[in-house]
Amino acid sequence: MSSSPSPRGRPRDARSHEAIVRAATELVSEVGYAATSIGAVAARAGVGKDTVYRRWRGKPDLVYEAVFTTTDRAPAPDTGTLTGDLTALVQALVDEFGAPGAAAALPGLLADFAADPGLRARIRGDFLAPAKERLSIVFERAAARGEIADDTPVDLVLDMLAGAVFFHVGLVGQEPDRALAGRLAAVTAGGIEVR
Repeated sequence: MSSSPSPRGRPRDARSHEAIVRAATELVSEVGYAATSIGAVAARAGVGKDTVYRRWRGKPDLVYEAVFTTTDRAPAPDTGTLTGDLTALVQALVDEFGAPGAAAALPGLLADFAADPGLRARIRGDFLAPAKERLSIVFERAAARGEIADDTPVDLVLDMLAGAVFFHVGLVGQEPDRALAGRLAAVTAGGIEVR
């Protein structure tokens, strides 16, 4: 989640954090988003519910982090070309959206996002920041190579790429072939490259 000052008291246990995230992913995959509860996640992770609530505001925040932020921990790709870097980024999104936990969580998360503007703001601000940072690094390298203009809109391109993957994999529900990421990257790069 977002970086904030450490709370007073006992430091957070990284093992508990990982156990909670793993339990949330497993439960959503097994029983679906609606049937997953903070109590069930806490029980499976071997922690108290208070431990979960100290880290996440509620189920949507926890589930989103558990199933949709795995690609954020990877370094920005550096293939030497804009299209190659975008292909790597998009493939990571395709893999993430195609995972069982993501497929099971998506309908419920969408309903919660629609009902809670604060949740939407937190997801955009806290959780999507690493994806934006990775794309910014890719764009800085591409601009230095003369492939794109310095003022290429990172937010808009991120929305386009994530939206295309979300629509294809999450809403339409098609099993993506291995060429999807390359096709999306090529179309996007063709639209933003300097001519």
